[in-house]
Amino acid sequence: MRTFLGLDGWDRRRRVQRDDPTAVSLRRIEIAVAGLGVVIGLGTLGYLVLPVTQDGRRFGLLDALYQTVTTVSTVGFREVHPLNHGGQIFTIALIILGAGTVLYNLGLLVEAVTEGKLREHLERRRMDRQIDALRDHVIICGFGRVGKAASEHLIATGHRVLVIDRDAGRLAEHPEIPHISGEANSEGILQEAGIDRAKALVVTLDSDAESVYLVLSARALAPDLVIVARARTADSKDKLVLAGATRAVNPQMIGGRRLAAFALQPDVAEFLDVVVHDEEFDFRIQQVRVSPESSLVGQKLDDLDIPGATGVQVLALRKSGTTSFTFNPHGENAVSPNCVLIGFGTLEGIEALQLLARG
Repeated sequence: MRTFLGLDGWDRRRRVQRDDPTAVSLRRIEIAVAGLGVVIGLGTLGYLVLPVTQDGRRFGLLDALYQTVTTVSTVGFREVHPLNHGGQIFTIALIILGAGTVLYNLGLLVEAVTEGKLREHLERRRMDRQIDALRDHVIICGFGRVGKAASEHLIATGHRVLVIDRDAGRLAEHPEIPHISGEANSEGILQEAGIDRAKALVVTLDSDAESVYLVLSARALAPDLVIVARARTADSKDKLVLAGATRAVNPQMIGGRRLAAFALQPDVAEFLDVVVHDEEFDFRIQQVRVSPESSLVGQKLDDLDIPGATGVQVLALRKSGTTSFTFNPHGENAVSPNCVLIGFGTLEGIEALQLLARG
């Protein structure tokens, strides 16, 4: 119901505003200005309603405001009208209250400025240390709907994620995710994100032209990096691959195919969805790359007996340098260096196969 009414988004905005150093500083400045306004208002009202002059008269509005401002600011001007004892007592009280308020407000203003900058500096240092410690992470460039969905899935599957986006407001909604605010196609930003230590780069920018430029920059910095880019059109898919993307994906096309699959073969589609995406399901379909140093290299699948050793069924095999798969490979197929095995099994079994594949 809260989601339907839009209250969840409102709560998130309130939470971001409450935790945002800039918002905290602005609130303190607002409090300082409001406090000073209250004191000036009370002083003006006092001079208006109290008979404070020696002849028992009250001040006019402009005289009352002028007298209050000169008193609170302690500039030392003479009284607008000679004051009686009551007026002097009221003025003394106004000086004490006004001076105290001014000093307190100055303290609030100084604290708002210094603490906001200090907090921002400390937060940036903490984030920098967190980014420097990242290894084998996935860099997501663009934090719109597609980027957020990709990051949520990666985090749910236990992968480390770093997000780059030019919109600091988007990043502030998820402060727990390491992030950098800036232009993702900047080589300096990519280096700051640890592209040389990352295992993959996901490009989800809104512009295909910017995506192509980003892929070119990333490929120049990391020749062996896996780069997956979102393509908005079929033409841009080819351009992204030519620019150096490992894969170019059109989310609309994939979404359409999945809708068709659920319409025609709902059970098969749901099974694949559970196996690939459901974290509570005990079994996984996962790719395992065989290292050239692995003991599996050169041996036939029959001799290895991978199902008996790990409990993992080998569904397909792809040799290095080829684009096609050998589905349900028979036992005479030999494992070659850098080939990819598509396995189906438990998480423990997959980990055991990965250990054998690393050598």
